[in-house]
Amino acid sequence: MVFRNFYSGGGLDRDDILRRAPDWLSQVRDAGQARLIAVWRNRNLVLHGEQPEPHFLDIEEAAALLEGPSEPILLGKRGEETFLALDLSHHEEPPTFGGEFADLRSVGPLLDRWHGSLLAYARGLAWWHSRHLHCGVCGHPTVMCNAGHQRQCSNPDCGASHFPRTDPAVIMLVHDGGGRCVLGRQPNWPAGQHSTLAGFVEPGESLEEAVAREVYEEVGLEVDSVTYHSSQPWPFPSSIMLGFYARADFGPLRIDPNELEGAAWFDRGAIKASPENDDFRLPRRDSIARQLILSWLNED
Repeated sequence: MVFRNFYSGGGLDRDDILRRAPDWLSQVRDAGQARLIAVWRNRNLVLHGEQPEPHFLDIEEAAALLEGPSEPILLGKRGEETFLALDLSHHEEPPTFGGEFADLRSVGPLLDRWHGSLLAYARGLAWWHSRHLHCGVCGHPTVMCNAGHQRQCSNPDCGASHFPRTDPAVIMLVHDGGGRCVLGRQPNWPAGQHSTLAGFVEPGESLEEAVAREVYEEVGLEVDSVTYHSSQPWPFPSSIMLGFYARADFGPLRIDPNELEGAAWFDRGAIKASPENDDFRLPRRDSIARQLILSWLNED
């Protein structure tokens, strides 16, 4: 079964052949029906109303923006439309063309999945470029190439290639094989919010090993089985969340206070009966953590 989490499932043709064409931007402009997705300081341009939606700019309408210091990034095609991203962060006050730049985390759950995935893609690539303006090998400036999917060191004695990075993180619902699961919370979360355990994959570690290690480190439980559920791009700023179920025997928890404010076993029936208030609430609606919990709740 394919689980379509928020910020995924856009069905975009990323068109690797067009990326490699040196005149790709001219080809896109000549073909028409190009849409520009503006990003400003990690915010996306949207139109607010009864239902928020992305504010795509016509490439000719926004032609002056293409003459600035930022270079467009080819995202891909959908049908007859081609989508580009452009980072406008160098503007103190960004040109909005009647829209508003908003944090994707505030509007993402309100967007349809296709639009959410497209804005997340644009945001993620813009963030990566902003963090790789200099070569990590020799320190010289890098230049954008491959239609924005590569940066090349400008130092001819180095010439290192740099590609967009995604950091893998495991996120897991620990359960006892019956009607209980482990949920924890961090002190900076909204009142009552509880979620699954999670952590980054370390070098030389399989995904299953990362799940087992993170569970043991955070709550002191040893898992005896790990089952994949689904994944989710999480461009806040650059992760892929790999969702799992992990089974562990019911028992006392040893909570790491550096990781969690608290954690406990929760009964399936109690979670279903919760009014989701300041005493207990599930994770945010656009998170894979919430989807893991809801899938588990509906198993019985």
